Amino acid sequence: MSAQVRIDPTPNPNSLKITVSAPVSPKPVTFASPAAAAADPLARKLFEVEGVASVFMINNFVTVTKTPDADWDELAGKLGGIVASHFP
Repeated sequence: MSAQVRIDPTPNPNSLKITVSAPVSPKPVTFASPAAAAADPLARKLFEVEGVASVFMINNFVTVTKTPDADWDELAGKLGGIVASHFP
């Protein structure tokens, strides 16, 4: 069974907060590129979605920032599914 996730907007229209029913990261980590995320399995999977510009993780949430031309209607469900399936 996957973890429960909740997707919420943030004050930044290019960022989305994905809250998870599991610990994500004990300390703040930011990945600004796919290369930077190479060693982190979750961040790496999120960067595989076209339109992801950066990933921030701490406690029980992930904030994903998209490129300005990407559409949340297309991205949000994919990203939420990746996060949910990453946690048992």
